[in-house]
Amino acid sequence: MLHRALWKQTFNSMKMTRPALICPSLLSCDLARLNDDATQMIEMGADWLHMDIMDGHFVPNLTFGPPVIASLRKAKPDAYIDCHLMVTRPYDWVEPLKKAGASGFTFHLESDMPEGGVTAMIDMVREAGMKVGMVIKPGTAVEELFAYADKLDLVLIMTVEPGFSGQKFMPDMMPKVKALREKFPNLDIQVDGGLSPKTIDQAAAAGANAVVAASAIFGSNDRKGVIDELRGAVTKRAQ
Repeated sequence: MLHRALWKQTFNSMKMTRPALICPSLLSCDLARLNDDATQMIEMGADWLHMDIMDGHFVPNLTFGPPVIASLRKAKPDAYIDCHLMVTRPYDWVEPLKKAGASGFTFHLESDMPEGGVTAMIDMVREAGMKVGMVIKPGTAVEELFAYADKLDLVLIMTVEPGFSGQKFMPDMMPKVKALREKFPNLDIQVDGGLSPKTIDQAAAAGANAVVAASAIFGSNDRKGVIDELRGAVTKRAQ
């Protein structure tokens, strides 16, 4: 009985206190209709619009930049624009993305840092008026985030190698999510890569509350159904 009580106490302590956040990645939308697809996502209940910003150096792909973010902000003045920066020098992007209207600025721990290191990078984003997130690649130990988590609004755990959409979900990243949820119960923990109705239960069980989904949503004939299913899985684990 004591063992069961201790298990229940541990389980309850792991329950997340953050709301479910569904973040469609517009990298997988029809780029010729980006605003139309963004509108559809919001109307279907998406919480954030996820923008993958790649510089062609930190990762080989090259995608959106500040002009696209500025155009999206003009078209969607009330949307939360969640920017994941896969760039070598994220500090060079703070001011341009601030001016463009980004809501959240999530940078890689593995990227180059300004003078003063990671803490200076966090302060730079915060002072620019954007929410601060940090992301790690699959090969980076989650413990490297712990010293900074209290200064962050969000941590993103990559469940694929960054740079391309359509990769398979890596379930062996879930212990990272679980470790973060246990240590930082009030933190928004985002997962990105291979998330779909088939894989969301593993992420939700580990403690992720913010879900980036790309091809699972935009490749579906029932996009709203996918968004609802992702949200339902996260919400169920939070109850």
